[in-house]
Amino acid sequence: MSSAPITLTNTGTLKGKETVQLYIRDIVGKVVRPVKELKGFKQVELNPGESKVVTFTITTNDFRFYDDQLRFDWEAGEFEIMIGGNSKDVQVKKINWGK
Repeated sequence: MSSAPITLTNTGTLKGKETVQLYIRDIVGKVVRPVKELKGFKQVELNPGESKVVTFTITTNDFRFYDDQLRFDWEAGEFEIMIGGNSKDVQVKKINWGK
């Protein structure tokens, strides 16, 4: 199990909500998969000037996929963890999982 935190700050003058999204990418896999797989999201409400830390807990289940034999499995390797308000504007961190 691992965690992926990100700090959000409302820089505006009004109360607002942000949907924070977690994506995972397998850098080298035995099966071709999407570049960004949505694995979770959280909606956060922030007052003007307020900051909050949002943390996603990542487990082996987040790396599972159906292989060419239709087994729901995972493989060790290098992954990119991406967190942001949308799929384009993300912060990226590379991790090695299961090695």
